[in-house]
Amino acid sequence: MSQSMIRMSPRQRMINLMYIVLTAMLALNVSSDVLDGFTQVQDGLSHTSDNFARRNDAVFAALEHAAATNPDKAGAWYARALQVRTRASQLYATIDSLKYAIVRKADGAEGSPESIENRENLEAASVVMLNPMDRRGESLRKAVDSYRAFVAPMITDSAARGGVEAMLSTAPRRGNIANASRSWEVVKFENQPVVAAVALLSKLQNDVLYAEGEALSSLAAAVDAGDVRVNELNAFVIPESRYVMRGNPYKANIVLAAVDTTARPAVFVDGRKLDGSGVYSFVPQSSGSYTYSGYLEMPRPDGTTSRHNFTADYVVMDPVATVSATMMNVLYAGIDNPVEISVPGVPQSSVSATMTNGTLTRSGDHWTARPTNPGEKATVSVSAKTPDGRTSQVAAIEFKVRRLPDPTAYIPVAASEAGSGRSKGDRPISKAALMAASGIGAAIDDGVLDIEFKVSGFETVFFDSMGNAIPEVSDGANFSKRQKESFRRMTRGKRFYISRIKAVGPDGITRTLSPLEVTVN
Repeated sequence: MSQSMIRMSPRQRMINLMYIVLTAMLALNVSSDVLDGFTQVQDGLSHTSDNFARRNDAVFAALEHAAATNPDKAGAWYARALQVRTRASQLYATIDSLKYAIVRKADGAEGSPESIENRENLEAASVVMLNPMDRRGESLRKAVDSYRAFVAPMITDSAARGGVEAMLSTAPRRGNIANASRSWEVVKFENQPVVAAVALLSKLQNDVLYAEGEALSSLAAAVDAGDVRVNELNAFVIPESRYVMRGNPYKANIVLAAVDTTARPAVFVDGRKLDGSGVYSFVPQSSGSYTYSGYLEMPRPDGTTSRHNFTADYVVMDPVATVSATMMNVLYAGIDNPVEISVPGVPQSSVSATMTNGTLTRSGDHWTARPTNPGEKATVSVSAKTPDGRTSQVAAIEFKVRRLPDPTAYIPVAASEAGSGRSKGDRPISKAALMAASGIGAAIDDGVLDIEFKVSGFETVFFDSMGNAIPEVSDGANFSKRQKESFRRMTRGKRFYISRIKAVGPDGITRTLSPLEVTVN
């Protein structure tokens, strides 16, 4: 027994033995499937690392060639790339040495991360990385912090720079039972199986290579940042908006992509040369869709001029406002309801619509809604196609669906008898007009709806001199012979009633209408 064990108290020795037993139990509980999964992850990380390394080699080789051919232009950027390369290689090698140290602690002096035998060993990673004597985990954390602080400022793209900083972050973590803050190295390596610790270190190596690649790419881009070199020139029209209210100005920037600010192109629109700003502005006088065209002339270094044509379109809209009464947002079931559908600034040919609880049909620019079930809401969804070919919904409007109201019965007469040509009992009717009428009709004509109904039958009720009611049945919608005879016997001031009126509307529903009182003039 060693001197350290002799000096330990019985309680301390018991604690140490319990730790050994617990570690053994944890090792037994590590599933072989989990260990196999870590092994597969390690293989994938190795392939990724190789890909990153090849990409970085290619970018660095391009920088090296640029510095060799044009040292004044690329020399400074190559020197910085060389520093990045050196720091990344040093950190990569440090991490690699730690992988070997952990595996050899578990497998012996001949152990290799490429072939781990004691994958489930839970002590090796903690002993190597968290040993308070040499503090290798702490040293690795400080090395990663130093590398991150060195390489991140060289990455010009803010999103990529933020990703690298998050990827190489070594901030303390919380997560144990007491929710206490634990150092990065403790979180990563305490009680980790060897295969998991090696996979974590391999992932860190990939992060180092990825950060190196982002920095090298930024340095390579900086070499040509001041050049005006393109393989294709295109003219672009950039309007503030393609939709303009009539009376408001239309503005558009007309630019040539990748031009040098010291050699602005000359811009011509409809044969007129614009000023040097390239801003095309005018005030439209009428609504509609319009197109204009022109060209840009760009001087070349050899003294010649290149010409680039462009075409643009815009839409001028009249000022519009929509006011609708919520309580009147109604469609009637079983009949055709005319509906106006439009999207400001969008031609009718690019507007489409659908409807629930019924059908919605289109004829040219006109729409007809025919709801099915009264009492249920109907929703009309309107979509518009944008100039780039995409279709998106722009509105969804709900309507209440009601049954058609009952019509009013009438006797068709000359316009001189009743202003509308329909006598509804509101004033006396001449005997001649009554005798000329063939029957009765029914309609809704309240100024909003104008819908005819088909009368299927009715009764007339006359009263004799004794006050007895004498009913007579019609011949469908027409007066019967007996009813006509009763009309002939009537004298001025007499009245009769038309009752039990049955009528069918375009919705197919049969209704019994209110009686009609008729006074003979």
